[in-house]
Amino acid sequence: MEVVARRLETPWALAFAPDGRLFVAERPGRIRLVAGGRLQRKPVAVLKVVERGESGLMGLALDPRFDDNGFLYVCYTADIGGGRGVNRVGRLTFRDGVAANEVVLLDRLPAAEMHDGCRLKFGPDGKLYFTIGDAGVPELAQRLESLAGKILRVNADGSVPADNPFAGSPVYSLGHRNPQGLAWDREGRLIASEHGPTGRDKINLIRPGANYGWPRVRGKAGDARYVDPLIESGDDTWAPSGIAILDDELFVAGLRSQQLLRMSLGRDVEVTRTTSLLEQTYGRLRDVVVGPEGALYVTTSNRDRTTTDIDDDDDRILKVTRPDELAIRGIP
Repeated sequence: MEVVARRLETPWALAFAPDGRLFVAERPGRIRLVAGGRLQRKPVAVLKVVERGESGLMGLALDPRFDDNGFLYVCYTADIGGGRGVNRVGRLTFRDGVAANEVVLLDRLPAAEMHDGCRLKFGPDGKLYFTIGDAGVPELAQRLESLAGKILRVNADGSVPADNPFAGSPVYSLGHRNPQGLAWDREGRLIASEHGPTGRDKINLIRPGANYGWPRVRGKAGDARYVDPLIESGDDTWAPSGIAILDDELFVAGLRSQQLLRMSLGRDVEVTRTTSLLEQTYGRLRDVVVGPEGALYVTTSNRDRTTTDIDDDDDRILKVTRPDELAIRGIP
C-alpha cells in the first residue's frame, strides 16, 4: 500500500495518460496532475461548476488518441442561472501543462443535488460512454425521451452512433437509478455499478437497449421485462461508485461500505466469489482504476460528507500493488 497523493478535495475520477501521468478530477472543479510520483500544486484546469450535494466536477476520461490530440473529456454540473444546474459533457485540449479551449459536446443533461451519475469512459469500440442518474425523479429512468436514469453512448464528437439501439438517441440502456461505475471485461462486455435505494445496490451486465427496471423493480426481481443484476447487495449498502477490471477480477469502490470489493468473474460473467479489501481503513472510496503497471489506484471521498471522520491527509489517492494479499474476509 502506498499513498500517492494527499490533501485532495473529493477526487471523483482518475484517468491515466499513456506516458503514466495521472489526471485527477476534484469535485469543486479542479483537474490536477500527478507526474513523476508527485501531485502538482497548480491545477491544469479550473472549471466553473455548481457543487451542491453530489454535483460538481465528476467524470473524467482521456481520448484513446490522447498522445496525438491531447483531448480530455469531463462531465460536470454547470450553472444556467436562476439557481438551476445542468450536467454537461465537454472536451478540453491539454497542451503545455494546461487543459483549456473547452468544446461543449452535450449540454442541459439532467442534474440534481443527488443522483447525477456522470461516470465517463471510452469503450473498446472507441465510443464515449457515460452515465446519468435519475436526478431524483425515479420515473424518468423509464422514459426514452428523457436522458435521466440512463447509460449513454456517443461518438467522440458528441454525435449519436448509427448503431445505437434507439435510432437517433444516445441512450444505450435504461432503467437505472444512479450508475457510477463503468468497466469492460477482456471479452469487451460492459459492466456497470449502480446505487440502490437503501440496499439493493447492483452490479449489472449491460446489454444495448436493455431495461434494468428502476423504479419498477429493485435488485433481483425475476421479472422478464427487466434485466436482473449479476449480483446485488441485498439489505446491505455498498454505495458502489467507480469500478475496474484486472484480469478476471472486478474491483468496486464502496462509499458507505468504506471498502474495496473484489469480485471474481466466471466465464459467463457470473460473480463466483466476493471478498473485501481496505475495509473501513481509509473511509469512503470513490474511484478505482488500473494503472499502467497493473496496480490499482483508489481515491477516498471523505471531504464530501460532514458525517465522515476527516483527518489532515484527506482526501487521498492510494496505490494497491498486491490486491490478492489484502483480502481480509469472504462474503457469501
